Amino acid sequence: MKLQTVVFLLLLFLSVIEIGASKKNTKYFDFNVQYQNVTRLCHSKSMLTINGQFPGPTISVNEGDYVVVKVSNHVGHNMTIHWHGIRQFRTGWADGPAYITQCPIQKGHSYTYKFKVTEQRGTLFWHAHISWQRSSIHGAFNIYPKKGVPYPFPKPDGEAQILFGEWWNCDVKAVVDEATKYGGGPNVSDAYTINGQPGLLFPCSIKDTFVQHVDHGKRYLLRIVNAALNDQLFFTIANHSITVVEIDATYTKPYKTDYIVIAPGQTMSVVVVADQPKGKYVMAARPYVTSDVPFDNTTTTAILEYTGLKPSETHDDNQPIIMPHLPHMRDTNLATQFSTSLRSLNSREYPSRVPKQIDTHLLFTIALNLQDCPKGQICKGYFGGRFSASVNNQSFLHPEIALLQAAYHNISEVFTPDFPSRPPHKFNYTDLKLSLNMNPEFSTRVKVIPYNANVELILQDTGMMGTENHPIHIHGFNFFVVGEGFGNYDPTNDPVSFNLVDPPMRNTIGVPTGGWAALRFKADNPGVWFMHCHLEVHTTWGLAMAFMVENGPTAQQSIRPPPSDLPPC
Repeated sequence: MKLQTVVFLLLLFLSVIEIGASKKNTKYFDFNVQYQNVTRLCHSKSMLTINGQFPGPTISVNEGDYVVVKVSNHVGHNMTIHWHGIRQFRTGWADGPAYITQCPIQKGHSYTYKFKVTEQRGTLFWHAHISWQRSSIHGAFNIYPKKGVPYPFPKPDGEAQILFGEWWNCDVKAVVDEATKYGGGPNVSDAYTINGQPGLLFPCSIKDTFVQHVDHGKRYLLRIVNAALNDQLFFTIANHSITVVEIDATYTKPYKTDYIVIAPGQTMSVVVVADQPKGKYVMAARPYVTSDVPFDNTTTTAILEYTGLKPSETHDDNQPIIMPHLPHMRDTNLATQFSTSLRSLNSREYPSRVPKQIDTHLLFTIALNLQDCPKGQICKGYFGGRFSASVNNQSFLHPEIALLQAAYHNISEVFTPDFPSRPPHKFNYTDLKLSLNMNPEFSTRVKVIPYNANVELILQDTGMMGTENHPIHIHGFNFFVVGEGFGNYDPTNDPVSFNLVDPPMRNTIGVPTGGWAALRFKADNPGVWFMHCHLEVHTTWGLAMAFMVENGPTAQQSIRPPPSDLPPC
């Protein structure tokens, strides 16, 4: 019997034993992809949903649980689901990005995602990971502590979900198809939403505005998710302070503030004390923007309403509703102050294991590009070109066979293992006078990382088409944000100020506009892992790449075999 066959059977046996032993801690869910008529802003349309819900159903589990979700596709579009932020230890087949870890689930077929939630607790979310289907297919993924394990902060009296999204009156697929065909910027959404509702400031929305009832004097945990496609958001509650206690499913030192900034793909839990006079208080969110491209400049609202109001006060449209003050949409100083104030808890129970000795050094430049228009085509980007985007001048091309399947089965000509560790040319990255027509190379390259290597990744924004704050998400790993700053990264002086004690741990980082962010993580999770901008338009343009983390020396340090129902390509 060949050695490869022996290893396969051993891995399969260990997987069966492990899953069987933990069946009592397994949570089962059924997701049905279907169309549903939904009305917002006086406009009704048929849209993709899970189980007919917009937003989709909330998944609630405890740390240590196994999760089994059967996704059945009943529509004419391919489908995948990504469990955003879940580490997926050795279960990359369940990660979900189309053509990275799996081929899509086709119409009339199903796929069962199976994974364990390990060493994570807090708020995450799930969403479709193909085209722009995240616009309507998304929902919260809440991880509670193991039974009997307390929070590292005073136990809240109640909790609520705050899920940010976007609403288009038009068909989102048509928006993407138009932008892809002509290489121009896509239309922006018509409104942001809180739990699927635009709120008080829009027609036909007042009666459907989300309302969270609270009792005076009690503490509430708000689980906040930004599932919006293309914009970071400021969020605040009129006359109430917010205390951040967790980000991206890792606990933080409590940070009290009047507002938060949250990028697409980021999640957090905050504590709010209902300590104001009884009344109605507006919760509001609007974009934080750093570029000059068109964006949705609307404000979405919900209501924090105290119980004990008289019925006439509760239903009286003339009852005063207290509005909040939101930061200016371009207030980078406030956004930076918030992001740099967050710290990991770094307690005895929840230590911060920041890699100190680095094995793999990476510098990735992030750029928006303008591609020359091919002959015979009509292009609607700036100056008659096509918009594109790149990492180290590589614009990502999705393959026709999933990268993980190609790597596992040694299928050649799907990708090349030579993604550059540094940009091909050194230049003044944040110079706003850079040439607009620096054409990237379109490729499917992956960066190979040895198992268990300590990785330092510098993400450097560029001024190719103007600087911008990019929310970069890395699948399969949490990482420590040990430093960030503006301008070009200085490898001599900037590391002196790195926080190697209690830096925030995230899965999605907003790289400062015209600046850089320094990330560190241990590559202890074998598989192929996508890295991309969580602004959907930038991923569409190619601002993405993939890491391939090699197997370790033992079966328990290697990726498990693919499941039998993995969708074919």
